[in-house]
Amino acid sequence: MDSLFDSVAASELVNELRVNFYKGTTRSYEWRVTQIKSMIKMMEDHEQDIVASLRQDLDKPEMESSIYEVAMLKSACKLALKQLKNWMKPEKVKTSLTTYPSSAQIVSEPLGVVLVISAWNYPILLSLDPVLGAIAAGNAVVLKPSEVSPASSALLAKLVPEYFDNSVIRVVEGAVSETSALLEQKWDKIFYTGNGRIGRIVMAAAAKHLTPVILELGGKSPVIVDSGIDLKTSVRRIIAGKWCCNNGQACISPDYVLTTKDYAPKLVEVLKTELENFYGKNPMESKDLSRIVNSNHFARLTKFLDDDKVAGKIIHGGERDESNLRIAPTILLDVPLNSLIMKEEIFGPLLPIITVDKIEESFGIVNAGTKPLAAYLFTNNDKLKEQFVSTISAGGLVVNDTTLAVSTLPFGGVGESGMGGYHGKFSFDALSHKKAVLYRGLSGDAAVRYPPYTPGKLNLLKALMGGSILGIIRALLGFSKA
Repeated sequence: MDSLFDSVAASELVNELRVNFYKGTTRSYEWRVTQIKSMIKMMEDHEQDIVASLRQDLDKPEMESSIYEVAMLKSACKLALKQLKNWMKPEKVKTSLTTYPSSAQIVSEPLGVVLVISAWNYPILLSLDPVLGAIAAGNAVVLKPSEVSPASSALLAKLVPEYFDNSVIRVVEGAVSETSALLEQKWDKIFYTGNGRIGRIVMAAAAKHLTPVILELGGKSPVIVDSGIDLKTSVRRIIAGKWCCNNGQACISPDYVLTTKDYAPKLVEVLKTELENFYGKNPMESKDLSRIVNSNHFARLTKFLDDDKVAGKIIHGGERDESNLRIAPTILLDVPLNSLIMKEEIFGPLLPIITVDKIEESFGIVNAGTKPLAAYLFTNNDKLKEQFVSTISAGGLVVNDTTLAVSTLPFGGVGESGMGGYHGKFSFDALSHKKAVLYRGLSGDAAVRYPPYTPGKLNLLKALMGGSILGIIRALLGFSKA
């Protein structure tokens, strides 16, 4: 937005959208479908513009941009178009004897005006996927893209008004002051993707208005590697989740590896071989690796590598080019658990490997930290899989792969990795109010619920609440205990 966007402008924007929301346009199935189709058309018309903006912001490879930002979003839109009528249908539920005769249903209704604050690492997908959920649920929505990816933010600010209903769908560009102005307003829900520090600020601002939040944060997502597996396939999948996803700058990117002391040498050898197969002998020149987003994040990652506790632990990579914001895929072996790199989410191309005597010891190490957004296990051992699922608390678990998400499962964190889940119907549900509706007729009114209260009425009501047919009969016959 060209003019100053302060608290007054933010208030006017929210009020305007709220007035337009109450006109009821967004509630119709037809409006929602039209907007979702417009999202698909926007992606199709401007795929190369999106690829170019991502190349400018992150030097992201075209394949990653086209698949993880464009194709994934189009797939989510098509699922919403296919399922939206079913999602919108009231859900019939059973009633009890106490309300007989009656019927009941759960009605999904729009929340109102939603704020989406998105992240810089997948600036198209993580902006428009929550907006898709807000539209599918029938809300008005304001999108605040991340200023850390300025080209993508500018592209969204240009395209959204061209393709969407501008009376209820807006984009606000800017940095801290604009975001602060937005957070001062009363919203019906806030959807934030980013780090825990800003997540706390968002939640504190929302609490002033009792506004519910969805926080998609992150954490240190572990990969536990058991022995006796197809190591080449497993390693390729670890690399795909780590370096093929924005060069480690992803919230569900593998953060560190846990394996046994005996198996670590084999794992490291295959990691080195496959990294060379993927990125060549000089990965700093590879066109298939994103760069680090900016100098601040480059300095943060460099600080991890320069920590005295890990400086001698680098066994592969470690090359850096500050002028081009590039760091090679780097493997560190046996870093101390109290080192800086193991205390914070890495969010970059560095992969520490922690060794244990027995693979089961990995679970204790994972659970000693905060709950991660994702956790991964590679094993053929069914007992270990069961132990992994029952022992590890994380936003989501994947066995024998990394960073995969499917629309039939919720995507979201737990504890410090976030709250609330989305994707597919979970997006629709997260951005809807589930309104309880009970229908009763006026005939067959029972005097038992009204004064004067008597022991007989008390016994009958207890029996009705208990749901026992025999107890109801006994109460009606006048027995003192139903």
